[in-house]
Amino acid sequence: MTNTLYAAPVRALLDRLFAAAARQEAEPWSWPAGFSPAEATPQERADVLDTAYLPISAQGGNLLYALVRASRPDAVVEFGTSFGISTIYLAAAVTDNGHGHVLSTELSNTKVAAARANLAEAGLAEAVTILPGDALETLAGAPAKVDVLLLDGWKDLCLPVLRLLEDRLVPGALVIADDTTLPSMSGYLDYVRDPANGYVSVAFPVEDGMEISCRA
Repeated sequence: MTNTLYAAPVRALLDRLFAAAARQEAEPWSWPAGFSPAEATPQERADVLDTAYLPISAQGGNLLYALVRASRPDAVVEFGTSFGISTIYLAAAVTDNGHGHVLSTELSNTKVAAARANLAEAGLAEAVTILPGDALETLAGAPAKVDVLLLDGWKDLCLPVLRLLEDRLVPGALVIADDTTLPSMSGYLDYVRDPANGYVSVAFPVEDGMEISCRA
C-alpha cells in the first residue's frame, strides 16, 4: 500500500521545512514597534508574518494524513495554508486514496507562492488548489459538500469560517482545529463541544492541541 509521506521527495521536503521552522522558532522575535496585533486586520497580521512558518506539528500532520486516508473524502478544505506543510499531508492522503481534492486558502501572497512551490517539489500540486485572499470570501465558493475541514488560520476566524461552511458539511464530516491550547480558541471550543450545535468533539493531545469534531 502506498504511503507518499515516505517517498523521498516528500520526506526530504518535510524534514527541511520542519527544520527551518524549528530554527526560526528558536530565534527571538517580537511584533514590529507600534504594531498592535489585537487592533490589526487579518491581512495586516498576515503581511507582518509573511516569512513565519507557523507549522502544524509532525505528529499532527501524521494524524491529518491518517484521518484523510481513513475517511476517504472527496472534498478537503483547509483554512490557513502558510508554507503548505499541513497541505502536503492532506495532499499526500488524497493522492494515496486515489481520489479527492484539497482546497486551501491563504491571506499572504508570499506564502501562497511558497506553498505552491513546495507542493510542486513534492509532486503533489495537482491534488491542491490554493486560493489567495480572505477565507470568508474565498471559501464562499467552496464545494457544496465538504467532507474534511482543517482550521489552522487566524484563531479568531476559526469559528466564523466553520459557520460559513457549516451547511456544506456532510453528515459525519470531520472538522479538525489546530492550536487549541491558545486562549483565542476558547469560543470555538465552546461551540463545537456544545451538543446542541451538532458535533461530537474530542481533544487530541498533539503539540499545541487539536480538536477533532464529527458533524453528527
